[in-house]
Amino acid sequence: MSNSGKHTGKEAASAASDVLRDGRTSVDSKSAAGSALSQADKSSEKSTGESAASSASDVLQSEDTGDKSKKAAGSVLSQKESDGS
Repeated sequence: MSNSGKHTGKEAASAASDVLRDGRTSVDSKSAAGSALSQADKSSEKSTGESAASSASDVLQSEDTGDKSKKAAGSVLSQKESDGS
């Protein structure tokens, strides 16, 4: 997978870390947060995969999801490479 050229910022990485430590967050939130943290390193060649993008989309659409989860999910989706469609 090629790098989208974008990386998780400090604020989004902090939110993602909080999401992963919170026992009340959903599997989708944790998936998106893990993906966001994996892309926090500026030397990383990682970009968002389909599974993480799907989880992030679900998080953003949920009315029950907290701000930190949504911040991490937004970061993940912003790093998804376009599939050309």
